[in-house]
Amino acid sequence: MTSVDNSRQSVKSLFKMLEVLEAFSSTDPELSVVEIARHTGLPRTTVHRIVDSLRSVGFLEQDASRDRYRLGIKLFELGGSALTNLPLYREAPPFVDTLAKLSGEDVHLCIFDGAQMVFVNRRSQITARPHNTVITMEASPCHSTGVGKAALAFQSKAVIDRVIRAGLPRFTPNTIVEPKRLKAELAAIRAHGYSVDDCEHEPELRCVGAPIRNGAGRVFAGISASGPSRRVTPERVPELARAVMTHAELLSIRLGYQPDPRGRAADPAPERNAADRSGRRRTTARTASGEDRVRS
Repeated sequence: MTSVDNSRQSVKSLFKMLEVLEAFSSTDPELSVVEIARHTGLPRTTVHRIVDSLRSVGFLEQDASRDRYRLGIKLFELGGSALTNLPLYREAPPFVDTLAKLSGEDVHLCIFDGAQMVFVNRRSQITARPHNTVITMEASPCHSTGVGKAALAFQSKAVIDRVIRAGLPRFTPNTIVEPKRLKAELAAIRAHGYSVDDCEHEPELRCVGAPIRNGAGRVFAGISASGPSRRVTPERVPELARAVMTHAELLSIRLGYQPDPRGRAADPAPERNAADRSGRRRTTARTASGEDRVRS
């Protein structure tokens, strides 16, 4: 076997290891070899060999009493190091805190990892902690959250299609699960510059999100403010959207982004409030021009 063949084989092995690690999730925190094989489509013998290797370096841990595995603390350590080295992580706290104080609502800051949103910072009104940072790599879907749709709307068609192919699970009666409807929603978000999660991920929780750009102008993250729907009313959405968009742009500028004054999104008009959009969503087809409400 040549050095090129060895290199290719090593890459294939790394991909298989990644497949095994990605089989674990918040819904499947512990898996057996049989379950991992079913998730990945890999032969059991291959999975068993990979699991042994990952366990030996601390990437997986084995339950002492059962033949089940979970992600190891070593991954947590590596993830924490990656997170704290991000410029977004270092620069965001003042903006997150200010938006939380101004809005009086919970604020979430997340990075788009190509498939879902990963929390970087969270300011909760309940805990009253100055920096309730989530170091656990907690993730949330893109299609049903304000912060997720704000980031997904500005990705390429290929990325959007990939997220859709991965599935659009329903979390509440309001969750957008139809691809065509989601694409129309994303087009409206691009037109207005902000997103609204109208109780689409959690019942009675409304959220307003906006995209964050890096120095090259690429949307790679999002920030949102969310609260109970009785407090974050449809009439309040435009006001909250202005605050969220302003802080998103200020944070983007801090990261090196140089906005084009001619390309600013239109100011959210009161007549395009959540109630108007919510009503139309149930009675008419949403349009890509954004005349139907911008939803979370």
